[in-house]
Amino acid sequence: MNTKSALLATTALLLAAAPAAALAAERADAPARQTAVAGDQAVLIFTPDFFVDARPNTALDMVNRVPGFSVNDGDGARGFEGAVGNVLINGSRPASKNDTGSNVLSRTVASQVERIELIRGGAPGIEMQGYAVVANVILKNTVSREHIATFNANLFEGGQDLFGGSYQFTERKGDRTWGVTLSDGISMSDSNGAGPLRRVGPNGELLRSEDFYNDGYGGGNSIRGNFSSPFMGGKVDLTARYGINDWHNINRQTAPGVLRESLYDEDGHSGEFGVVYTRPLSEKLKLETRFIHEFSDFDSLSRSRNRQNGVEEAEQLFNADGNASETILRGLVRYERSPSLDLEGGAEVAYNMLEVDQAYSVGGVAVPLPSASVKVEETRGEVFGKATWRLNPKWTFEGGLRLESSTISQSGDAEQEKSFFFAKPRLLATWTPAANNQLRLRLERTVGQLDFSDFAASAEFADENVFGGNVNLHPESRWVAELTYEKRFWGEGVVSIGLRHDEITDAIDVIPLDGGYAAVGNIGDGTLDQLVLNVTIPTDKLGVSGGKFGFKNTWNHTEVTDPTTGEIRPISGVRPTQATITFQQDITRWKLQWGGAWIPLLGQKNYRPDQISGWRGHDYYELWGEYKPTPTLSIRAQVNIWDDFNVERIDFADRETRPIAFVENRFIDPRTFYQIRLRKTF
Repeated sequence: MNTKSALLATTALLLAAAPAAALAAERADAPARQTAVAGDQAVLIFTPDFFVDARPNTALDMVNRVPGFSVNDGDGARGFEGAVGNVLINGSRPASKNDTGSNVLSRTVASQVERIELIRGGAPGIEMQGYAVVANVILKNTVSREHIATFNANLFEGGQDLFGGSYQFTERKGDRTWGVTLSDGISMSDSNGAGPLRRVGPNGELLRSEDFYNDGYGGGNSIRGNFSSPFMGGKVDLTARYGINDWHNINRQTAPGVLRESLYDEDGHSGEFGVVYTRPLSEKLKLETRFIHEFSDFDSLSRSRNRQNGVEEAEQLFNADGNASETILRGLVRYERSPSLDLEGGAEVAYNMLEVDQAYSVGGVAVPLPSASVKVEETRGEVFGKATWRLNPKWTFEGGLRLESSTISQSGDAEQEKSFFFAKPRLLATWTPAANNQLRLRLERTVGQLDFSDFAASAEFADENVFGGNVNLHPESRWVAELTYEKRFWGEGVVSIGLRHDEITDAIDVIPLDGGYAAVGNIGDGTLDQLVLNVTIPTDKLGVSGGKFGFKNTWNHTEVTDPTTGEIRPISGVRPTQATITFQQDITRWKLQWGGAWIPLLGQKNYRPDQISGWRGHDYYELWGEYKPTPTLSIRAQVNIWDDFNVERIDFADRETRPIAFVENRFIDPRTFYQIRLRKTF
């Protein structure tokens, strides 16, 4: 870790020490509504009365109020292990990767929740999937019919207004449950807006002074069905979904006699089917099998057209259409040898595919592209074994090893096949030396999932870029060492500090190609040093009833060797810092919650052979209020304000010697937008 990272770490430790000292007089025991299991502080129980002041409508409302926990739905990549989220329902994850934990909780009314278990470091019968902390939502075994209707509106000042909603129905009859969800979704960008654009030459001479306009929006309609029931001595969970979606983006620059416009439109379809079958083989032995199939297709068109001094330039078109799928079959056997020891073993096989055809033309004349028409396939097999050992109420260990073998093949404009083997060990250790204190250690090797679209060509006309495909991509891997300390106080107060170091092999970034093109590729070894600080302070003892102050930030320091210059630089797309300061309050007598968030600074950079681009914003504000006049109705309003957003691009005249050709800045004033949500449960 360099001097800057060490200084940040020291600062964070001092910040954490301050509340710890101020809280020396805190109660040693947890509040009555937040209890430990059998005196073990590694598992905290939150019963419904803990959430009374928040007046939750759904189970998701409750989980979002669990102190020190943030819902993570996973990245949906690389099979099932490690790609799913940190939320379980009755000890299990949903039947599909894309039917996330938050989706399931959002269609479950709050009255169906019996309790929420916050599991820190592991518990008997719980599959942590590499997470140090998971939330296990236990539902009541009742007979009920639940309806949840939601309406959403996003209103932009001077932009495209968006409207959507959903209807969710669930029927429960003891161990049998079925439901359907109809959804009209919204997609948007919070950086939509307008402002001046200035491009200057290497000596500061003005090359362009234009007005810039940007807007991006879309949505989708989908239907999902879910069913679970006892079956052949066990339980089966089924889910299926089908949807259509679209996305549209406009970038426009204007000045007297000048028009530069790039348009992007995409339409697609997607669907999935998932089934999970669990069955006890004996009192201590449990079988789980899982099958998932996902599919999608898309058709997109990028268009660039310019006019200068009344003269039209040749129009550029980039067409792409394709389809993709993923199929996973996974099975495991879990042996609960004792309340303190779990053993688990299993295997997973997966098939991933992307097939895409693309065409690029200028003025109607076709331009050849590297890897314009490709089909990429991956077959992967993995065997795994792991053990969770609760040595005593203070110590928990999880150790495991996954052995993965995969083959990636490409056909079309280029023929290639590569095989890989990865051994992926994992060690998690949790120490709870005293009530409300916990130390967690993670040592693990991880392997990233390739984005198959990087094998094919692509275009970004707004930044005057056309990318070639790269047939030589292979997965990035990391050795991760992570240490986290957590302190709980004043009931809902939490201070968490995490330090992490990654040794990265075959880091993914952008590489130069022949012909002046660039592509996503592997650029060698790199490192990541990370400091995470998360503080939540209840304000009741400070004189503000029902309030909570929050601060969280992740500081990242990355290093990699640039494939064009040979110099050390950060990894593209990693934000060095993004602090968020929040406050929220429950005003029970008004049946109201309100809160706000402030992000003082955010941004990131991307490095390419011919340019360095990035964006930076200041003072992002969010203010919201939610009124719940009855236990089944909520009305939420929110406003987002962001008045300073600068997109900068430095282009080089030559990628070898890298003299600056120009520096371009787009000073965007993002549109203020308002969100309204009505939700009725019955």
